[in-house]
Amino acid sequence: MAVIALASHWARAIRWKMLLEPVGYTIGSVNSFLSVMVGYLVNLAVPRGGEVSRCYNLYKLENTPPEISFGTVVAERVVDLLFLVLLIGVAFVAEWDKLTAFLVSLGVSADGFAISPWIIAGGVVLIVVLILVIFLLRKNEKLKKLFDGFKEGLMAVFRVKSKSLFVFYSLAIWVLYFFMSYAVIKAFPETSTLGLSSVFTLFALGTIAMAVPLPGGAGSYHTIVPLGLVMLYNLPKPDAIAFVFVFHAWQTLILIVTGVISLIISYILIRWKRPEIK
Repeated sequence: MAVIALASHWARAIRWKMLLEPVGYTIGSVNSFLSVMVGYLVNLAVPRGGEVSRCYNLYKLENTPPEISFGTVVAERVVDLLFLVLLIGVAFVAEWDKLTAFLVSLGVSADGFAISPWIIAGGVVLIVVLILVIFLLRKNEKLKKLFDGFKEGLMAVFRVKSKSLFVFYSLAIWVLYFFMSYAVIKAFPETSTLGLSSVFTLFALGTIAMAVPLPGGAGSYHTIVPLGLVMLYNLPKPDAIAFVFVFHAWQTLILIVTGVISLIISYILIRWKRPEIK
């Protein structure tokens, strides 16, 4: 799992490098990887703080404007969201009966997917706020510069040199994520009998849980995935809880170790590049 995890993070670093090339910044693959891992480390303590910290780390290493690199990170997240939606769709096709029963057991009925007036009102308010923010940004020269840089980074996804290669790396990231789950599930006797479709469903549930804005998915992951193992595949509750805690702890340990090492290497490289930094 550790090897597969590092391969997925490397693929993400290469994809980020591809996004920065159309806006005029050719960065090193190693520096991109170091910044990605520093971002993952920060995410464990500050939800979504890693997106900002990885841009700042890359700025120190490569002198890339943070507003532009942050725009590319947002573009990444949009692409990841599309793949997540595709993943959930395939999971529902593979295990429709079990997943719908699981949602019903959680109190989610067909009516729960209806668009309520509150959702519509919230969407309208969000659009109005965004329009006001854009208006204010364009009135202030410094803020306008930040906004233009962010927009340039965001639109870089449409200007990558090889769109097919970009899609390949995006797909590779999620395929490797899947095999991370598959490797650990097959390592335990209690879960080793689960088939590919079952592993795929649990992977989808875990991905949704990790998307919740909590440090490293702690709490949400430990609730949703064990519940899925118990309700969908009749795994005894103590075994399900133990499996998830070991799985998540090992995944977190990988991020901590590689993140700390990346932070130290980044600091050494930055000091070597700028000796005046204390």
